[in-house]
Amino acid sequence: MRQLRLQQVFLRFVNVPISNLRNNFNGGYMVEIRKFHVSDISQIVMLFYETVHSVNKKDYTQEQLDAWASKYDEELRMESWKDSMSNNVTFVALIDGKIVGFSDMTQKGHLDRLYVHKDFQRQGIASSLINALESEASRLGLTELDTDASITAKSFFEHHGYKLVKSQCVERKGTKLVNFKMIKKLH
Repeated sequence: MRQLRLQQVFLRFVNVPISNLRNNFNGGYMVEIRKFHVSDISQIVMLFYETVHSVNKKDYTQEQLDAWASKYDEELRMESWKDSMSNNVTFVALIDGKIVGFSDMTQKGHLDRLYVHKDFQRQGIASSLINALESEASRLGLTELDTDASITAKSFFEHHGYKLVKSQCVERKGTKLVNFKMIKKLH
Protein backbone atom coordinates (compact mmCIF):
# COMPACT_ATOMS: atom_id res chain seq x y z
CA MET A 1 0.00 0.00 0.00
CA ARG A 2 1.28 3.42 -0.95
CA GLN A 3 1.88 5.65 2.01
CA LEU A 4 0.65 9.21 1.73
CA ARG A 5 2.28 11.97 3.68
CA LEU A 6 -0.09 14.62 4.97
CA GLN A 7 1.31 18.07 4.44
CA GLN A 8 -0.17 21.18 5.96
CA VAL A 9 0.05 24.70 4.82
CA PHE A 10 0.52 27.42 7.35
CA LEU A 11 -0.53 30.63 5.71
CA ARG A 12 -1.33 33.75 7.66
CA PHE A 13 -3.44 36.22 5.78
CA VAL A 14 -3.90 39.73 7.08
CA ASN A 15 -7.33 41.20 6.28
CA VAL A 16 -8.02 38.47 3.72
CA PRO A 17 -10.77 35.92 4.36
CA ILE A 18 -9.04 32.54 4.41
CA SER A 19 -12.15 30.81 3.05
CA ASN A 20 -11.65 32.65 -0.25
CA LEU A 21 -8.06 31.52 -0.70
CA ARG A 22 -6.69 28.27 -2.06
CA ASN A 23 -4.25 26.67 0.33
CA ASN A 24 -0.96 25.86 -1.32
CA PHE A 25 1.87 23.82 0.08
CA ASN A 26 5.29 25.18 -0.70
CA GLY A 27 7.81 22.37 -0.35
CA GLY A 28 7.61 22.22 3.44
CA TYR A 29 8.06 25.96 4.01
CA MET A 30 5.71 28.11 5.99
CA VAL A 31 4.44 30.80 3.64
CA GLU A 32 3.03 33.99 5.08
CA ILE A 33 0.94 36.33 2.95
CA ARG A 34 0.58 39.79 4.46
CA LYS A 35 0.00 43.39 3.50
CA PHE A 36 2.91 45.45 2.19
CA HIS A 37 5.06 47.49 4.59
CA VAL A 38 7.14 50.41 3.29
CA SER A 39 10.19 48.71 4.79
CA ASP A 40 9.69 45.85 2.25
CA ILE A 41 10.63 48.00 -0.73
CA SER A 42 14.34 47.14 -0.99
CA GLN A 43 13.69 43.39 -1.00
CA ILE A 44 10.85 43.85 -3.49
CA VAL A 45 12.92 45.87 -5.97
CA MET A 46 15.78 43.34 -5.75
CA LEU A 47 13.38 40.42 -6.23
CA PHE A 48 11.81 42.17 -9.24
CA TYR A 49 15.17 42.69 -10.94
CA GLU A 50 16.39 39.13 -10.30
CA THR A 51 13.09 37.55 -11.36
CA VAL A 52 12.79 39.48 -14.61
CA HIS A 53 16.41 38.72 -15.54
CA SER A 54 16.16 35.01 -14.78
CA VAL A 55 12.57 33.82 -15.24
CA ASN A 56 11.64 36.02 -18.21
CA LYS A 57 14.85 35.48 -20.19
CA LYS A 58 13.29 32.53 -22.01
CA ASP A 59 10.76 34.86 -23.65
CA TYR A 60 12.58 38.19 -23.98
CA THR A 61 15.98 39.31 -25.30
CA GLN A 62 18.65 40.75 -23.00
CA GLU A 63 17.98 44.20 -24.46
CA GLN A 64 14.28 43.85 -23.60
CA LEU A 65 15.07 42.61 -20.07
CA ASP A 66 17.41 45.56 -19.50
CA ALA A 67 14.74 48.02 -20.69
CA TRP A 68 12.10 46.35 -18.48
CA ALA A 69 14.26 46.05 -15.36
CA SER A 70 17.39 48.15 -15.43
CA LYS A 71 19.83 48.03 -12.52
CA TYR A 72 20.34 51.76 -13.04
CA ASP A 73 16.69 52.51 -12.20
CA GLU A 74 16.70 50.92 -8.73
CA GLU A 75 16.67 54.17 -6.73
CA LEU A 76 13.90 55.70 -8.83
CA ARG A 77 11.95 52.43 -8.73
CA MET A 78 12.23 52.25 -4.94
CA GLU A 79 10.76 55.73 -4.57
CA SER A 80 7.98 55.40 -7.14
CA TRP A 81 7.04 51.85 -6.10
CA LYS A 82 7.01 52.79 -2.42
CA ASP A 83 4.33 55.37 -3.26
CA SER A 84 2.30 53.23 -5.66
CA MET A 85 2.42 50.11 -3.48
CA SER A 86 1.33 52.15 -0.46
CA ASN A 87 -1.69 53.43 -2.43
CA ASN A 88 -2.50 50.09 -4.07
CA VAL A 89 -3.74 46.89 -2.49
CA THR A 90 -0.38 45.16 -2.07
CA PHE A 91 0.53 41.77 -0.64
CA VAL A 92 3.89 40.14 -0.03
CA ALA A 93 4.70 36.45 0.43
CA LEU A 94 7.37 35.57 2.98
CA ILE A 95 9.25 32.41 3.90
CA ASP A 96 11.32 32.62 7.05
CA GLY A 97 11.00 36.40 7.02
CA LYS A 98 12.35 36.74 3.47
CA ILE A 99 10.12 38.16 0.74
CA VAL A 100 9.68 35.53 -1.98
CA GLY A 101 6.85 37.18 -3.90
CA PHE A 102 4.65 40.25 -4.17
CA SER A 103 1.58 41.48 -5.99
CA ASP A 104 -0.49 44.62 -6.16
CA MET A 105 -3.57 46.10 -7.78
CA THR A 106 -5.04 49.56 -8.01
CA GLN A 107 -8.24 50.46 -6.19
CA LYS A 108 -9.98 50.21 -9.58
CA GLY A 109 -8.86 46.62 -10.21
CA HIS A 110 -5.77 46.83 -12.39
CA LEU A 111 -3.40 44.03 -11.31
CA ASP A 112 -0.16 45.93 -11.70
CA ARG A 113 2.61 43.60 -10.51
CA LEU A 114 2.92 39.91 -9.64
CA TYR A 115 6.41 38.48 -9.18
CA VAL A 116 7.77 35.41 -7.41
CA HIS A 117 11.45 34.80 -6.64
CA LYS A 118 13.20 32.62 -9.23
CA ASP A 119 13.92 29.90 -6.64
CA PHE A 120 10.25 29.65 -5.58
CA GLN A 121 8.50 29.38 -8.94
CA ARG A 122 5.71 26.82 -9.44
CA GLN A 123 5.12 26.28 -5.72
CA GLY A 124 1.74 27.99 -5.36
CA ILE A 125 3.02 31.36 -4.15
CA ALA A 126 1.78 33.35 -7.15
CA SER A 127 -1.57 31.57 -6.89
CA SER A 128 -1.84 32.52 -3.22
CA LEU A 129 -0.98 36.14 -4.03
CA ILE A 130 -3.49 36.39 -6.87
CA ASN A 131 -6.17 34.75 -4.71
CA ALA A 132 -5.50 37.33 -2.00
CA LEU A 133 -5.89 40.16 -4.52
CA GLU A 134 -9.05 38.67 -6.01
CA SER A 135 -10.53 38.23 -2.54
CA GLU A 136 -9.77 41.85 -1.70
CA ALA A 137 -11.18 42.99 -5.07
CA SER A 138 -14.45 41.18 -4.31
CA ARG A 139 -14.55 42.73 -0.86
CA LEU A 140 -14.11 46.16 -2.49
CA GLY A 141 -17.07 45.44 -4.78
CA LEU A 142 -15.03 45.20 -7.98
CA THR A 143 -16.57 43.07 -10.72
CA GLU A 144 -13.45 42.46 -12.79
CA LEU A 145 -9.68 42.67 -12.74
CA ASP A 146 -7.39 43.46 -15.64
CA THR A 147 -3.67 43.03 -16.13
CA ASP A 148 -0.95 43.41 -18.73
CA ALA A 149 0.64 39.96 -18.65
CA SER A 150 4.11 39.21 -19.97
CA ILE A 151 4.67 36.40 -22.46
CA THR A 152 6.03 34.39 -19.53
CA ALA A 153 3.00 35.01 -17.27
CA LYS A 154 0.25 34.68 -19.89
CA SER A 155 -0.40 30.96 -19.32
CA PHE A 156 -0.47 31.47 -15.53
CA PHE A 157 -3.19 34.08 -15.86
CA GLU A 158 -5.13 31.92 -18.33
CA HIS A 159 -4.99 29.07 -15.81
CA HIS A 160 -6.53 31.44 -13.25
CA GLY A 161 -9.45 32.40 -15.46
CA TYR A 162 -8.13 35.54 -17.13
CA LYS A 163 -9.19 35.99 -20.75
CA LEU A 164 -7.06 37.49 -23.48
CA VAL A 165 -8.35 40.87 -24.68
CA LYS A 166 -5.48 41.77 -27.01
CA SER A 167 -1.78 41.45 -27.69
CA GLN A 168 0.12 44.69 -27.08
CA CYS A 169 3.49 46.10 -27.96
CA VAL A 170 4.75 48.48 -25.30
CA GLU A 171 7.89 50.56 -25.43
CA ARG A 172 10.38 50.86 -22.58
CA LYS A 173 13.43 53.05 -23.11
CA GLY A 174 13.08 52.79 -26.86
CA THR A 175 12.78 48.98 -26.79
CA LYS A 176 9.58 47.19 -27.77
CA LEU A 177 8.16 44.42 -25.57
CA VAL A 178 5.12 42.23 -26.19
CA ASN A 179 2.55 41.72 -23.45
CA PHE A 180 -1.14 40.84 -23.24
CA LYS A 181 -4.13 42.78 -21.94
CA MET A 182 -6.19 40.23 -19.98
CA ILE A 183 -9.33 40.48 -17.83
CA LYS A 184 -11.13 38.30 -15.34
CA LYS A 185 -14.75 38.67 -14.30
CA LEU A 186 -15.21 38.22 -10.57
CA HIS A 187 -18.27 36.44 -9.17
